[in-house]
Amino acid sequence: MALKPFQSTIIADVGISFGDEGKGRVVYEVADEIEKLSGPSNHIAMVLKVNGGANSGHTAGGLKHNLLPCGVVDSRIEHLAMGSGVVADPRKIWWEVKPIEALGYPVLTRLRIDERTQVSDLCHRLLDLAWEHYRAHVLKEESRGTTGRGITPAFSDEVNQWQLFFDVFRHDKESFLQRLFTRARRALATIQHTCQVDPATWDGFFEHLTQAELKANAESIEKGIFPASEFDFKRFKGSRPFDLNWEEYGNVYWQAGSSLARQIDDIRELMLGAIDRQAHVICEFGQSYWLDKRQGFSPNVTASHAFTPELFQSAGIPLQPVHTIGVCKAYDTKVGTHVFITQMDDQDSITVRLKRMEYGTSTGRQRMVGWFDAVEKGSALRYGGFQDLVINKIDALTLGSDWQGPLKLCIAYQDDKGNLYHRVPRNDAVRRSLTPVYKELPGWTKDLQTIHSFQEFPIEAKRYVGWMLKALHDCANEGNRVRLPPPNIRYIGVGPDKHQIISDIPDAETLLALAV
Repeated sequence: MALKPFQSTIIADVGISFGDEGKGRVVYEVADEIEKLSGPSNHIAMVLKVNGGANSGHTAGGLKHNLLPCGVVDSRIEHLAMGSGVVADPRKIWWEVKPIEALGYPVLTRLRIDERTQVSDLCHRLLDLAWEHYRAHVLKEESRGTTGRGITPAFSDEVNQWQLFFDVFRHDKESFLQRLFTRARRALATIQHTCQVDPATWDGFFEHLTQAELKANAESIEKGIFPASEFDFKRFKGSRPFDLNWEEYGNVYWQAGSSLARQIDDIRELMLGAIDRQAHVICEFGQSYWLDKRQGFSPNVTASHAFTPELFQSAGIPLQPVHTIGVCKAYDTKVGTHVFITQMDDQDSITVRLKRMEYGTSTGRQRMVGWFDAVEKGSALRYGGFQDLVINKIDALTLGSDWQGPLKLCIAYQDDKGNLYHRVPRNDAVRRSLTPVYKELPGWTKDLQTIHSFQEFPIEAKRYVGWMLKALHDCANEGNRVRLPPPNIRYIGVGPDKHQIISDIPDAETLLALAV
């Protein structure tokens, strides 16, 4: 089957659910396909991390990484870039660079950090924990489950005009320290007086961060890449509550940031240069459409914009054609306090099975699981837009001794009066009152992890794929006078390994014909 050409050399890799869709693997598949379509590997100019920070997770060479762009283990990719829509802790960059380079992959020589990328640091991590404490102990709210990486407080500094850009590390230390300490003192006052943190809890924050990073970096410590003391946050604690060891704090962050001075660049020029020579740029997004701070549902949102338009702001270039790939799973997962209309019954054996494999990459928390929600995916298509669709983890739905089916797809929502909803309503109270309308389909018993072609799919699996496409396309077009074309399904993931991905998928019209 002929490869499907991309409609632009700028390719956006976005999630259309609530994160954890497997967007990272798509970067490597797209790189393979670009090489097949375009020839020499120098046609892949860069992978650009567009948004977020160290709150999204990928795995490369057996090591997890959160902050570095995908593509770290692919030498065909010329540059690994961070755009201005990213907040980055310079220490975290080093914690990821050195272990991956120890595996033999060149990272630092390819890394480019935009001069407008925002610096996050210790005070943001402390604020992250303090605001979570405030929600739980002052407001008595259910925890939303922060990563503790300081992402939201760092983006809050952007809004409040306290931000520091990576460009500061190309200048003198004293001006950096003055600005760093000014915003840190503001953060400490917020922690003590607004968040109402007590001294014992304040002390506990440093222990919490230490244990979290010791666990996250255990392999690097074991291999001797870093000493355990590198991750001891207690050294930053001052001699009295709500104070810091200012000398240690300033020196450590200056050292980490200024050591990256050669990697700080103007991403706008790199992007325009790639476009001029018709090289490809793969734009990697953290989180997803439904976690976008404007499109999603607070407080279960991220602090940045998580869909295609943000790439032009983050890269700093004019609007132009872009090819968007929307990524989802064959079932749904959510973490936090979301309204979850298609959530599976915790007592069902399929729920037990799926939960065994569903833990947040960054938070480590158990994910809730549910049936594929075509209303959410259709709304993302209608209002976000994507040309291609990627479906991961369809293999997890294979029938077995623990579960005999049927499969379900949510094709609409219904209220208590029988009214149907084909798009996600904005109001939380309305959403809580809705129930899913399911299309039930027979399952399959063949192990999809062993196959290499769509033609090898059992007919039941082919029909399930056809119905996923039909249902989201129908929801996207419900009541629309101008019909949106159905997206092509570019890849289907049938297992966790790189080779376990299907790309010889028929065109959309052929798949829709299967939905009978």
